[in-house]
Amino acid sequence: MSEKEQTLSGAGDRRVPGALKKTIVMVGMMGAGKTAVGRALAARLKAPFLDSDHEIETAANRTIPEIFARDGEPFFRQKERQVIRRLLDEKRCVLSTGGGAFLSEENRNIISERGIAVWLQADLDVLWGRVKHRDTRPLLRTDDPHATLAGLYRDRVPYYAKADLTVVSDGQASIDDMAGRVVEALRAHPDVLDWV
Repeated sequence: MSEKEQTLSGAGDRRVPGALKKTIVMVGMMGAGKTAVGRALAARLKAPFLDSDHEIETAANRTIPEIFARDGEPFFRQKERQVIRRLLDEKRCVLSTGGGAFLSEENRNIISERGIAVWLQADLDVLWGRVKHRDTRPLLRTDDPHATLAGLYRDRVPYYAKADLTVVSDGQASIDDMAGRVVEALRAHPDVLDWV
């Protein structure tokens, strides 16, 4: 079999990702690695990287915890929807979203229409290991943050399962390896990347 035939058949596929045709939207729980993997993926694809939480903070001139404390979660979710819609209307990129963003049907619909959702699926132990020593998660500022995280995990997983792609974040793979896993998963979606 010639190299061209191998490429066409998928066997020995040596094509590399080229231009981004849709925004790749990273979704999943806090601690899943959306920002770190998203940055590595963007670097690999030579595409811009944006973080919806950072964009919200910039627009509000306040941190996410400050927005939650002053204005509450419903206000934050409204701003989050506005920012995600704006970012999807702008240039194609890799976009990391906050853990609660994909729970909104409106957000899921617009992401599906204008991009592709990639769920970084990590189990509860991996997530807890990554977030337990940080005080930057407003939703975990409770008397029992582990129980809170477990409840969020239980409630949110059915929504994340609606993502277009699922990539397992096992806590063992490096950030670069995780970006590679996402690229490999995207091979099944030629509408997202040009392959050269």
